[in-house]
Amino acid sequence: MAQQFGKTPLLKRIAPWFSGFDGPLAFAVFMLCSAGLLTMYSSGFDHGTRFEAHARNMLIAAAIMFVVAQIPPQRLMMFAVPLYVFGVTLLVAVAVFGITKKGARRWLNVGVTIQPSEILKIAMPLMLAWWFQKREGQLRPLDFVVAGLLLAVPVGLIIRQPDLGTALLVLAAGMSVIFFAGMSWKLVIPPVVLGLIGLVMIVVFEPALCADGVRWFVLHDYQQQRICTLLDPTRDPLGKGFHIIQGMIAIGSGGVFGAGFMQGTQTHLEFIPERTTDFIFAAYSEEFGLVGNLLLIGAFIFLVLRGLAIALEAPTLFSRLLAGSVTMIFFAYAFVNMGMVSGILPVVGVPLPFISYGGTAMVTLGLAVGILMAISNSKRLVQS
Repeated sequence: MAQQFGKTPLLKRIAPWFSGFDGPLAFAVFMLCSAGLLTMYSSGFDHGTRFEAHARNMLIAAAIMFVVAQIPPQRLMMFAVPLYVFGVTLLVAVAVFGITKKGARRWLNVGVTIQPSEILKIAMPLMLAWWFQKREGQLRPLDFVVAGLLLAVPVGLIIRQPDLGTALLVLAAGMSVIFFAGMSWKLVIPPVVLGLIGLVMIVVFEPALCADGVRWFVLHDYQQQRICTLLDPTRDPLGKGFHIIQGMIAIGSGGVFGAGFMQGTQTHLEFIPERTTDFIFAAYSEEFGLVGNLLLIGAFIFLVLRGLAIALEAPTLFSRLLAGSVTMIFFAYAFVNMGMVSGILPVVGVPLPFISYGGTAMVTLGLAVGILMAISNSKRLVQS
């Protein structure tokens, strides 16, 4: 009847908007969001509206993902320079009149409180992918030096806040673009070797390096304390080591199958600090156990593999670099968060993607998934 009057049914009109969605990628994100909602309902039981706010943030992120997925990658290039400049400007604004919480100046109040450093997790790979696309076929060593400077500016501003966790994520996103663009292994291996040597020296000489009164000139005091606490959490079990100890207790108490939904004693007796944000993985592990952890890790691995597959099949250098670096953001997020909660990495402020509470971080994740969707869709359009 509708067609007789020259009208197209609503479903047929909106179907093209969803035809470009990458099914496997959407499935992985859906599974992770489902796990995030379940865990937030349990771990945020005494935070009032935190579960509702988490669901609302997911809906906002989904809307952003949907919009960005419709944008062709070549148009995304138009936002690279403005978004990078905008993000760096906001970081400078944070340094001048930002909001200070818990000794760190990381936020701006613009009607709502935002964390501008989150923007650079997307702006940085966009900018560097644009930079290398403009120089495709004529890359010189100087181009990699310029890329390094573009990366160093926001990373340096974020470290000064101080926010080592976010700085590492922005650095990882930028370095992945530079590496995928063709940086020689000869430049990668030396810093890795030096880092391993430094790690071995810290472990071997830990008693002397972590003694009272000893200061490492290259790190802030709190950063030095986090490394020393990682090596020996029992050094200050009720203070700086409390987070790591309680996280490991929660993970271990989950056993193979977990204590069950809403049954985690470490969570509900409030032993786990930051249980809805940075340490939500401990709450999840306690209630869902080893089996739940394997399923969660499997979902993240599937997400990363799908992202890398999209990068390999992308039609342009810009799309390949951007998809690869965005995918590595998900990997870095998950690896660092699970590592610090498990006691194998220092404690830094890194949320678990789609699981941890946080509005700005969730919006950034939605933007990242939308970019991958857009690149996957562009591949199909080129093939057809």
